[in-house]
Amino acid sequence: MPVRIPVAAPVIGEREIEYVTDAVRSGWVSSIGPYVDKFEAAFAAFSGTRHAIAVMNGTTALHVALHAMGVGPGHEVIIPDLTFVGTAHAVLQTGAEVVLVDVDERTWCMDPRAVERALSPRTRAIMPVHLYGLPADMNAILEIASARGLDVIEDCAEAHGATIDGRRVGSMGRIGAFSFYGNKIITTGEGGMLTTSDDGLAARVRFLKDHGMSKERRYLHTELAFNYRMTNLQAALGLAQFEQIEAFIAKKRQILAWYREGLRGVPGIRFNPEQPGMLNVAWMSCLVLDAGRSAQELGAKLSERGIDTRPFFLPMSELPHLAGCRKVSANGPGCPVAGRLSRSGLNLPSGCGLQRAEIDQVCEAVRALV
Repeated sequence: MPVRIPVAAPVIGEREIEYVTDAVRSGWVSSIGPYVDKFEAAFAAFSGTRHAIAVMNGTTALHVALHAMGVGPGHEVIIPDLTFVGTAHAVLQTGAEVVLVDVDERTWCMDPRAVERALSPRTRAIMPVHLYGLPADMNAILEIASARGLDVIEDCAEAHGATIDGRRVGSMGRIGAFSFYGNKIITTGEGGMLTTSDDGLAARVRFLKDHGMSKERRYLHTELAFNYRMTNLQAALGLAQFEQIEAFIAKKRQILAWYREGLRGVPGIRFNPEQPGMLNVAWMSCLVLDAGRSAQELGAKLSERGIDTRPFFLPMSELPHLAGCRKVSANGPGCPVAGRLSRSGLNLPSGCGLQRAEIDQVCEAVRALV
């Protein structure tokens, strides 16, 4: 039986084994240890922020950020309809309400025109998601937020290293949240990071993620808080991965370029969008089919040929527990662009370990099936 081509797989080498082994042998296997400090410092410098704070995963990063900014019952947080459910869950876990806005066909990210229409007196924050590696239109979103005194939390889970006019994602909003799940550009297995240049907010997040323990007296816990800490073992893996992040981003973009070349001239398909001034880090190489063609059907047929794929995320508005949320597009109620992209989009094999021959095999299969 031929080896399947995975949609994503981490690249783990000798450096990762060396650092994790060192962490194990040191005995510092929990949330205190030198690799946590090194990983945070390196990621802050990379992101262009004064602080980076390691946490246990991307969803807890969003949750503790929202909580630290005082988001809670009675508030609304605006998020895009096309995203992973963790974005919505982090908001709901604070007791705030989710407001869903449609995405822009040009970026697949939050449509600023829909954000304008979704604002209400209860709006407390805007949470753009940099989807599949391309940044949202942060200039427009920040302008809207600034005019109304709203916080912006960047969900950067899928866009490590992406830029707008040279500025990294995670440095433009008040705070940015990253995921290091196993399929991300760099991984710690599970894990996340928050980036900010707001000294007070950084201190508040560090306090909340560690059970709300007083700095002055050990085991004095002054409010309800969380255990959202990253372990030194995870950070050792993360630091080794981080030291290769530029190479990983270059490989992601190379894979997308191979797909564009290999499927050039095939009618009725398009790939990840590009926008002037933005660096798309192509976390996933995405294929979108023309209207009327089923991405789910194509994925099933590719699976029969030993090629693993993933559909685009389901719109949040189609999930049972979020169906009652307010939904807003640039032109009225509902989120039609998100629904259309969800039905027609497919994530192709995109792992950094893939070789050109494997990409060519995927392209040959797609050509035969589309």
